[in-house]
Amino acid sequence: MNIDMSKAHPAMDYDQHVDTYKGFLRYSKVGIVLIVLLLAGMYHFLV
Repeated sequence: MNIDMSKAHPAMDYDQHVDTYKGFLRYSKVGIVLIVLLLAGMYHFLV
C-alpha cells in the first residue's frame, strides 16, 4: 500500500494506521466466517 506522504501531517503515524486497518480487516473476516458457521449450525440443528 503506497501512501503519498508529501502533504501528510507530521504527527500522523501511517505505518501504525495501516497495521490497525489490516487488523480490522482480518478480525472482520474472521467474525463473518464465525457468524456464517453459527447460522449454518442453527439451521442444521434447530430446523
